[in-house]
Amino acid sequence: MTVRRITSVFLSLSAVLAASVMAAPAAGAAPQDVGPAAVPSGWETVDGGELERIAGQAGARQAPRAAGDSASAAEEPELLALQSARNGRFTAAEVNYAAPDTGALRARSTEVGGSWEGFAFEWDEASATYALRSLANNRYVAVEKNYTGSAQNMLRARSTTAGGWERFYLYYNEDLDRYALQSTLNGLFVAMENGYTGSLQYALRARSTAITGSWEEFSLYDLA
Repeated sequence: MTVRRITSVFLSLSAVLAASVMAAPAAGAAPQDVGPAAVPSGWETVDGGELERIAGQAGARQAPRAAGDSASAAEEPELLALQSARNGRFTAAEVNYAAPDTGALRARSTEVGGSWEGFAFEWDEASATYALRSLANNRYVAVEKNYTGSAQNMLRARSTTAGGWERFYLYYNEDLDRYALQSTLNGLFVAMENGYTGSLQYALRARSTAITGSWEEFSLYDLA
């Protein structure tokens, strides 16, 4: 397995993006963990110890970095950047989007320019799942199951604690050298919406029943 290495993270943030205009989520029942589904063919589960080991390995590729900014080294190997295999861009948390879109995750950055593109992958031994905490606002990434329309199941860094809405299984495909995330809330895989336009372009949503290709595939870059 390979987690590509970024030797530093730049602290300057990119310009504020236009706020999206999604409707507020409807009220709903408390989430229920659907439990782990069968591991997809050709993929394997990645636990916390394995991710920690591969995150710090030598010889991994460096991601492109913003020029002219000072750097800050990451403190832990599980601090990672998530790059979409579909468009080659890094996932950012849109912390300056207006409510109810604040913290929406989008694969829109061509380089790791700061904490917007950084996430802590926090392993939970009891559930064998990960919670993703954004380094931009220190909030956990939730699956917005109660959103409607094109925003349903969107990933958003908005929670102060990690429960069923915020937990994911992590898979790795050695042949592809890529990763996939599956929501425990709805059992669906995270996809990048390359075909969307406007403020939702490249949004991440837990909406695929299978890993069908590059839409659901990602590379991980170590920020250490």
